[in-house]
Amino acid sequence: MAAASALYDIPGPKTRGRHRLYSLLALVGIAGLLSWVGYELVDTGQFSYTKWNPFQYKGIQRLLWHGLLNTLKAFGLAAAFALAFGVLFAAGRLSEHRPVRRFSTLVVEFFRAMPLLVMIFFIFVAMKVQPLWALVAGLTLYNGSVLAEVFRAGILAVPRGQREAAYALGMRKTQVMRHVLVPQANRAMLPSIISQLVVALKDTSLGFLITYEEFLHAGKLIATNLDYDLPFIPVVMVIAPVYIGMCLLLSWSAYAVERRGRRSVRLRGGPAVAPAGVPMGSPPEVGEHPVGQV
Repeated sequence: MAAASALYDIPGPKTRGRHRLYSLLALVGIAGLLSWVGYELVDTGQFSYTKWNPFQYKGIQRLLWHGLLNTLKAFGLAAAFALAFGVLFAAGRLSEHRPVRRFSTLVVEFFRAMPLLVMIFFIFVAMKVQPLWALVAGLTLYNGSVLAEVFRAGILAVPRGQREAAYALGMRKTQVMRHVLVPQANRAMLPSIISQLVVALKDTSLGFLITYEEFLHAGKLIATNLDYDLPFIPVVMVIAPVYIGMCLLLSWSAYAVERRGRRSVRLRGGPAVAPAGVPMGSPPEVGEHPVGQV
């Protein structure tokens, strides 16, 4: 028999039977829902040859591939700039100088509260910036502000004694931040950082509103084509798994980085300390120098 849990007792035969019944009912319900969705798709002709025919053409495939590359390009630029923006203004909010701290707080709170679509449209229309850079600028300002709060909260989450001990050893503030606080905060911040980068990846789809030729914009051109009987649902069924796959790949990459960080000597507290030459609590032998004496 399995060991008892500290949170609850091991379920008995009646409870296990009840759990099996609940699981079976849930599976039947999910199967019924999927069957109903499939029936509606077939009944409305979403799997007809006419609607799926465009995806076999080279021109359509190149259009989707070009849109995917543009999406990745916008995401790569926005992610790099947002991370740099977040680090810069998180450091500003942690600064000991009041003007720097207040200015950084004002910038972060303003762009974090501003709707992303409004920023993108303002940069694109009022400032007459090209669609790519308008999208990247909006994503950078919004996601960078959120990441600045993530970085600040991660640094402040490290126990205060770590900072005080580092200062007691004579470290400067930059050394304390680089060697003590940031390595310990990285593991706590990584899930939130990746979650925000996933949001940034999905928000690149707002580029189609300012005519940026990204992945969703390419799908929109195909879905609104009357020659293919408006294949909206087939386009969604093609585009959605690609977005989901990119987000899962990003999450898996973060998980791999986290696992590597757990094996890092730096994050584990450094290499093992060599045993002392004299046993703890025992005096040195006659004729020997005490440890540390020359």
